[in-house]
Amino acid sequence: MTLRPIGLGEPRGPRFLPPPEQPPPPAEPWQPFAPPPAPPGGTHRRWPRLLGAGLLVAALSAGTGALAGRAAAPDDGAVTFPRAEPAPDSTAGLVGVAERVRAGVVSISAPTGGGVAGGSGFVLDDRAHVLTNDHIVSGASSVSVTGSDGRRVRADVVGRDPRNDIAVLRIEPSAALRALPLGRSADVQVGERVLAVGSPLGLSGTVTSGIVSAVEREVRLGGTSQTAVQTDASINPGNSGGPLVNARGEVIGVNTAIATDDGGGSIGIGFAIPVDRAADVAERLIAGG
Repeated sequence: MTLRPIGLGEPRGPRFLPPPEQPPPPAEPWQPFAPPPAPPGGTHRRWPRLLGAGLLVAALSAGTGALAGRAAAPDDGAVTFPRAEPAPDSTAGLVGVAERVRAGVVSISAPTGGGVAGGSGFVLDDRAHVLTNDHIVSGASSVSVTGSDGRRVRADVVGRDPRNDIAVLRIEPSAALRALPLGRSADVQVGERVLAVGSPLGLSGTVTSGIVSAVEREVRLGGTSQTAVQTDASINPGNSGGPLVNARGEVIGVNTAIATDDGGGSIGIGFAIPVDRAADVAERLIAGG
């Protein structure tokens, strides 16, 4: 099993090996069940009720957290993006979440000497900065972006960070594109519902669902060993650079790589760059650092 970027490139990464088999524990000798003796006087007591440990069920309500921070860079050159405040989760409004997120996701085409690399990206702010993966635009002679309205425009590469596999593009602002709010890596929990949005195999605006399978999973991304968010949401080549969002529509990761069996497609093991790391790199690239 190999790890491969989901935009372009040959399969790379660690082998995933199953744990060694352990011998089964010895079987306990069978003991026949004997009911308790009846109490004196011939009257049988009722069996006591057994109360198991109850599961705490949290009430779920739809809603989007308030945004904090600034979308545009202040005069001193510092860059910040909208960050969502913690809010109750919701699994009832995924249709609405998908509709909102798709409006901020774009398809990316990047011709290179060896062909055309395709991938995805999403809008960061009202100045139409687009975050994507570096391996999509690396070596490209030009880059173009297609929004959810089908309009295709030229994109300028603001900056690249090959080590973290992050790149930032800039396009002309459009009323059809909306910036996506960013969540926080510390709030991501194993088991929470997520959506992956992008252009797998060139199919723009594709939405798939799953859960967070693991956090801080050690994998090899951008040529270095880094931690990533693992998900079983179906992602395939072309999803690279697209957002992994929670049930509130907040970006929690940037879809980047999948584990494959002999170079095939999705087998339910995908990896996303955590949002905090991606946002920090994007802010630095926009600021010119």
